[in-house]
Amino acid sequence: MKLIAIDLDGTLLSSRIKISKENRDALLNAQKEHHIMICSGRAPEDIQAVLADSDLQLDLAGSNGTAVYSNGELLSRISIVPEAAKDAAQLLDSKNVPYKIYTSEGIYVLTDWAERTIAAVDAWDGRDSLPENEYKRITEQPKADEVIKHLSHIDELLDKKDLSIQKFFILTLDPAVKNTLLPKLEEIKGIAPTSSGPSNLEIMNPDGHKGKALEIMAAHLGIPMEDTVAIGDNFNDVPMLEAAGLSIAMGNADPDVKKMCDKETLSNNDHGVAYALEHFLQD
Repeated sequence: MKLIAIDLDGTLLSSRIKISKENRDALLNAQKEHHIMICSGRAPEDIQAVLADSDLQLDLAGSNGTAVYSNGELLSRISIVPEAAKDAAQLLDSKNVPYKIYTSEGIYVLTDWAERTIAAVDAWDGRDSLPENEYKRITEQPKADEVIKHLSHIDELLDKKDLSIQKFFILTLDPAVKNTLLPKLEEIKGIAPTSSGPSNLEIMNPDGHKGKALEIMAAHLGIPMEDTVAIGDNFNDVPMLEAAGLSIAMGNADPDVKKMCDKETLSNNDHGVAYALEHFLQD
């Protein structure tokens, strides 16, 4: 196997959002004979920051594979067409649902994110199970910086001619809200919904997913798809798990994701990526 695509949250990262020493050492060792890329729902800038914290240099595909980079060079960017983005935003606004938009110029967060999130949490039956520090983290209005920007209305983005939209991240929390939104989003032409966890939905261009990102990187490197590996834990990882020559599910993966994979490794808190790299790779 020559190219390995690895998810971040729930996979390479522990539940404490850290890359363990065991995983880092295994990555460095694997890099001697294999090409490794990170394939995450996070924005490219966020992925770079995570890797920098562990002094790792890896190629990456951010925003669920819609933006692919090799050695800092942009190989591909697959965006949501403006009409579909506007239709999605109008639906979410009508339901007062909190969302963030990942773009070619950073992440745009609604100016009323805090208000929408507080309303969503307070209406959720599981509110009492949410620790106070987690409640504060979720409902706090993100501060603007080099990556995070504030947004009042989708038209502000659509008016920017040089900006493109790669992904919507939608916080649902309540499964009932998620189940209600999903079929309505599926009706909008030009987007494809997925999920990276029980409390969210994500939408991209139907051609923008981690499987496509893996194919783009493999073609760039001249590596046949049968010589690729994918490691992941959730439904937004399914396209790359299906595309790879060898698919590996984390021990903490969704049961349906485990069923479709060739192998299962340990959980993200038990250095499952390191175990997979040390036990499942074939020459």
